[in-house]
Amino acid sequence: MPNRTATTDAPLLDVLSERWSTRIFDASAAIDEQALRSALEAARWSPSASNTQPWRFIVARRGSASHAAVVDSLMGFNRSWAADAAALVVFVATTEQDGKALRWAAYDVGQAAAHFTVQAHANDLGTHQMGGFHADRIAESFGLTDTQRALTVMAVGPVGDLDAASEELQARENAPRERRPVADSLLVDD
Repeated sequence: MPNRTATTDAPLLDVLSERWSTRIFDASAAIDEQALRSALEAARWSPSASNTQPWRFIVARRGSASHAAVVDSLMGFNRSWAADAAALVVFVATTEQDGKALRWAAYDVGQAAAHFTVQAHANDLGTHQMGGFHADRIAESFGLTDTQRALTVMAVGPVGDLDAASEELQARENAPRERRPVADSLLVDD
């Protein structure tokens, strides 16, 4: 995997500073099933409010009808590159349990996605989360209930060849990794 290590203001674990969101996947490589299982296991063990575990996952491997349905839900630029990923994983929040609203469901599913991403990177899988998709199409295609909501779609798989990618993808992939300083994110720092 290419080195895209972030320049950080404080020391981080390598798996965090080296992780980035690629848009270039090897369209001919299958998903490493053990690495995928490990990423799902990391998501499983992420924290959740009252241990409600409000996450559900749709795992759609390239070549399957499920993968085609997820690709069909993608918007705009995402359609031009995400289908190359060996798998597309939809992170679904269960927003209610036993008739009670799970107010922190989206937060908890976000943590599950983050844990998945870090473990995937540690096992040499590239990832890229997308918000540009039609959640209603996902719900219809996979029979989600009124208390289930697709929050993000994550492309997962071996990273592809940068030189074989379109100029637009190369430009995005080579863009500097930037984040605002922590100080600019602090509302209070007493």
